Amino acid sequence: MTGLFTLLGWIFGISMMGRNLPHFISTLWPMLIFFSSLIIVLLWLKRSLSQHRLFQFVKIITFTLTSFVLAVSYADHALQQRLVSRVSDVSETEAIVYIAKINQLTADENGQRLKQSALVLHISGVNSSPQPIQLLLTTSFNRLQPQFELGQYYKVSGTIKPAHSYAVAGVFDVEQWYLQDNIMGMMNIKFIQPLSKNEVSQIGYTAFVHAQDRWLAKIRLSIERQRLYFRNFIEQQPLMHKGLLLALLTGDESLLSKQTQDLFKRLGISHLLAISGPHVLIFAVIFCFVLAQLIQYFKPHLYLRYPKPHLVVFPFLICVWLYTAFVGFEIPALRTLFTVMLVSAVLLLNQKIQALKLLLCSASILLLFDPFSILSAAFWLSYGACFILIRVYQTLQDDALEQVSSWQLKVRRFIRVLIESQWKVFIALFPLVILIFQQVSWISPVTNLIAIPLIGAIIVPLEVMGAMMSVFIEPLGLFFFHIADWVIQFLVSMLNFIDQNVSLKLEWMAFTPWMLVCLAIAVVIVFLPRGIVPKTWALVCVFPIFFAAKAQHEFELTVLDVGQGQAIFLNLPKQKMLIDTGGYYDETKFSMGKQVLIPYLMQQGIAQLDRVLLSHLDQDHSGAFEAINAVIKSNQVYSNEKDQRFDSTNFNYCYAGQKWQFDQITVEILSPLENSLSDVKNNQNELSCVVYIHISQAVNYQNFLIMGDAGWEAEYQLLQQYPDLKVDVLILGHHGSQHSSSFEFLKRLHPKLAIASAGFNNRYGHPHSIVLERLKALSIPVYTTIQQGSIKFSLLAQGQMQIESYRHARKWLQR
Repeated sequence: MTGLFTLLGWIFGISMMGRNLPHFISTLWPMLIFFSSLIIVLLWLKRSLSQHRLFQFVKIITFTLTSFVLAVSYADHALQQRLVSRVSDVSETEAIVYIAKINQLTADENGQRLKQSALVLHISGVNSSPQPIQLLLTTSFNRLQPQFELGQYYKVSGTIKPAHSYAVAGVFDVEQWYLQDNIMGMMNIKFIQPLSKNEVSQIGYTAFVHAQDRWLAKIRLSIERQRLYFRNFIEQQPLMHKGLLLALLTGDESLLSKQTQDLFKRLGISHLLAISGPHVLIFAVIFCFVLAQLIQYFKPHLYLRYPKPHLVVFPFLICVWLYTAFVGFEIPALRTLFTVMLVSAVLLLNQKIQALKLLLCSASILLLFDPFSILSAAFWLSYGACFILIRVYQTLQDDALEQVSSWQLKVRRFIRVLIESQWKVFIALFPLVILIFQQVSWISPVTNLIAIPLIGAIIVPLEVMGAMMSVFIEPLGLFFFHIADWVIQFLVSMLNFIDQNVSLKLEWMAFTPWMLVCLAIAVVIVFLPRGIVPKTWALVCVFPIFFAAKAQHEFELTVLDVGQGQAIFLNLPKQKMLIDTGGYYDETKFSMGKQVLIPYLMQQGIAQLDRVLLSHLDQDHSGAFEAINAVIKSNQVYSNEKDQRFDSTNFNYCYAGQKWQFDQITVEILSPLENSLSDVKNNQNELSCVVYIHISQAVNYQNFLIMGDAGWEAEYQLLQQYPDLKVDVLILGHHGSQHSSSFEFLKRLHPKLAIASAGFNNRYGHPHSIVLERLKALSIPVYTTIQQGSIKFSLLAQGQMQIESYRHARKWLQR
């Protein structure tokens, strides 16, 4: 029991990576190590203490806390080391790079592009790290131009920039993803010049060049070349599903079409495109089976000297390691590697296998080897699925089923276990899937039931056999690939039929974090062994999720980070209002609605909006409306102009004088005048809907003014119409453009805080330096969504307004 809790403490401690914990936690480890050592000494001197319940309790608490604090310190140290090497600014530069991994071919609005991970030895004009850092190089793909080759050095020039996320709760964190993959920035390549080893050595990197000539580096490079060989081999063959064949064999998705990726995503089987444990084990089992047959045929006397499992365990381990390296050390494959190593050690030492403890040991070793794995969804989903499969296995053992003799009963039992495992995995991982993706595919238990046996039992073994044979006899290997291709065709046909005829597909789910906690507790209760907790308690835990989400405070207003645009969410107990929606310049290429606004609203538990108020219809203020409205219906829509997007909505024009009262909170439109709405087409920005929010019970930040894209003309009219206007928080007009936020306007209002909603490295230079100088001259502090990410105002007890910056919530997001 102590070991189990100690492992859990380590995993939970690593999971705190990047969080702002109290400083004293990281200073506790010397004291905790002392007490842990003292307990060990006492147990050694007086073994009878181990039977005392109080001592057992103290021992578990001490060891768990020690493990937790050590893990926190270890994860924080690893994070700080990696953050030091990150690219922080955008600049034009030159770099010396070495290519150690294969590239990835992707498609975007500009055609096909190559993404190439590269080790950077030197960057001009930047304080280089003492160790090579990894950058993601991007360039247009042209077969007529020379491209990067494995094992070669290059001098490249282009634009280098850091990764930048939309810092919004519930949204995919690009910076976290790059950090997890040890990528320190991106570089858009404009010029490539090959360099020889001698040229690189003369620059001063002789030690690095010699390191790449060592045997371990050569093995890694040969594995990458083999991966590239299989990509080229499969691409050149007359196969129907080249992308799926390659993805299922090596995890390389370069040949996979977007249509296939979307199909797998809609049906909830995207996880099958990643290399998992069965892939690794299938290869090892096939190899060891052949090896065992050869030993039995040529050297049968070896089985008299050594037990069969002991004889093949080391070849089995080598096979697992090779395949794990072959697929790029992906997390599910690493999980299998460490688990197999532990199981092998237990077998060799003739110890009893405890499945749950082995799984936790495997996770702990993986996090010791790479603590950044904790940031990956694959880590949680992979180990979560394994845990449920262990429970399914334990349930079967507890049922004490009768001995199965006939093959019909064996087949029936296999099908029952397969079906049972799929629905149990689906239910058990449901809270985790919602937490990570905010979406669920209700048909996924059925599609997994079809796809897993075909992929795991037929397609992958055929591909593994084909890959092994193609190295020696290429036509024979190609024969196996063709058979696998036919099976994939059958699978894809079935999936397309389901996709076209079943409406239960990917669906957004509105769950707050607290709702998910209740749901997770209910799931744990369901899967606990019988007799520990009554199963009816699960219904009590699920009950809260049937109630609509309520605001945690009487007033919450969040200026969302939507890049170069504006979106503000007003969350009141009786009103959910979205003021502007943001929008990418082309929503078909990147949907601000689907990628940012909907995930955020879903995490807030918002399934319906009371009002959507669009200040005007510029793309960066209203472009995401259609995508949002398709998922989250709006009871009323307001704007200064109407177009076809609002035909099916309850639309109203917004104009000065409109006012809504929600308890002690007032929302009012100050501009434009109703008689000026006919001029909106010719003067959209100046006739933006200007929103004024007053919170009477607030003490420090009581009045908010949201300017839209209004400029000097609108500002002058506001000062004339509302000479006594009081403003504490000003959302700067036009994202901080120099043609808004005039000196006189700022001086008359003199807000306590100004906020600019603008995009990182935007081409307009917003917020403009002139505006920043005006604010500085008037001693008005300014926040930007570039530096702070989403900015949330929450009304606390006694009327105090709390301000939270989302970029301060994680250390890797801080600028």
